[in-house]
Amino acid sequence: MFNWSRWVAFAALALVGYLAIQNGWFDFIADRAQVASYLHSHGIEGLLAITLAGAIFTGIGAPRQLLAFVLGFALGGINGTLVSTLAAAIGATGCFFTARWLLRVPLTRRFGRRMRQFDDLFQEQTLLKVLMVRLLPVGSNLATNLVAGCSGIRFLPFLAGSTLGYLPQMLVFALAGAGIGAADEYQLILSVALFILASMIGALLYHNQRARNLANSVSDHP
Repeated sequence: MFNWSRWVAFAALALVGYLAIQNGWFDFIADRAQVASYLHSHGIEGLLAITLAGAIFTGIGAPRQLLAFVLGFALGGINGTLVSTLAAAIGATGCFFTARWLLRVPLTRRFGRRMRQFDDLFQEQTLLKVLMVRLLPVGSNLATNLVAGCSGIRFLPFLAGSTLGYLPQMLVFALAGAGIGAADEYQLILSVALFILASMIGALLYHNQRARNLANSVSDHP
């Protein structure tokens, strides 16, 4: 049975996203000077507004690293890391449940075999595998959120793995933003070193998981 309410909701969300991009509504969140000035003049209310705007910004596929950089400039390295990670986690949550409510049924019908393969891959050690995906400096945050929402994986391991996986890169870019804001070369050097370390950890997790899958595929089963 065709569910009009879901498709109307999806069309409305798509229209809002299109208007936001076309009218430059999110240009503000990418401007570190404007964000810093806004936070300085609006206090807690401004922080809540920026966090929500950042959640929507990353939720529609904008780079979370840019948000971390801007907030690192405006709030400092540690505070910028925490706020940007929170915003990205909220954005991922909204995207996850939007996909699960609006897209899961039609995509499962259309790509049932591929969705089952994804479910089988992430059925065990979900948190670790999501963490691995988030740590790798490749891939699409939006695509990961949408596919996860359309699949049958559990939300809490997805959220925990995403949040933990976001932290290293968010710290890297927040420190870079803070280093530019304070003209601190040591923070810039630290941010580059942390980025390399986070990438190596993600690659190591990927290598170990791939090796385990290969071993399982060639092992004899009773």
